[in-house]
Amino acid sequence: MTPSTEEVFSRLSPYFWLMAVAPAFYSIRTEQLTIFSEYLEREVLLDVYMPLQLPAPEMMSLLLINDGQDLLQMGFDTMLDELVSAGTIEPLMAIGIHCGPDRKMEYGTAYSPDYKGRGAKAASYHKFIFDELMPYIRKTYQAPSFRDKTFAGFSLGALSALDIVWNHASEFSRVGVFSGSLWWRRKGYDDGYDDEKDRLMHLQVRKGEMAPWLQFFIECGTADETADRNANGVIDSIDDALDLIVELKAKGYTDKHIRYLELEGGTHDVATWTIAMPVFLEWGWGKKKD
Repeated sequence: MTPSTEEVFSRLSPYFWLMAVAPAFYSIRTEQLTIFSEYLEREVLLDVYMPLQLPAPEMMSLLLINDGQDLLQMGFDTMLDELVSAGTIEPLMAIGIHCGPDRKMEYGTAYSPDYKGRGAKAASYHKFIFDELMPYIRKTYQAPSFRDKTFAGFSLGALSALDIVWNHASEFSRVGVFSGSLWWRRKGYDDGYDDEKDRLMHLQVRKGEMAPWLQFFIECGTADETADRNANGVIDSIDDALDLIVELKAKGYTDKHIRYLELEGGTHDVATWTIAMPVFLEWGWGKKKD
């Protein structure tokens, strides 16, 4: 059964109450850093959320998040602190990567730009992540390795995260897709577009190989948009998400690998992603109960 945003909010209400009355951090600290990227030809702002007591890096998980500026609006620092302090999830290091003014060119699929040429710098963004950001993180925090790495994002940033994880599966364990721009296509609707041939992320999955260790968290709201290109009564964003799951299962992935969260009344905004984020964090790093 699809949970409504009200039902999810109700289950998380004690957490939101703590956000309001307990601003002090007990388990994490935050800092903001800037790195200059030669590949992107700009400065990239980073928000770092880390345990107060850093464990050995090889014992710590790393979570990278595109559109990291949205984490500030959702109160991610308080959210993460409460979940860690309550013993709900394992401590982890999270890094919110702020987007730049050329967001629609840097995010996308490195495989190919979309039909309007957007995403033309996606390959450069991949290089930024692996050749600049990761070495910087390892050097700054004296972390030659991590227990595991996850990439997540919102909307177009979610597509970018999925594209990076799928094409560099040996580097990651999980991906989080919040209202992902899975419609990203190489042909316009008036240029002979075909669902089966032209959605770029679906096409990559179909042509790619299964990495059996990968896990996928895919969130979508029933009010994410109103478009319904095939007039089947289901909005495109949900169709695209479900079709992606079909492609993943055709590769051999199962429900053990995939967590699909469809929020009744959920919209394409930070408010909905704020409700979904704790579900994602518990899915990825929840402590096992005895």
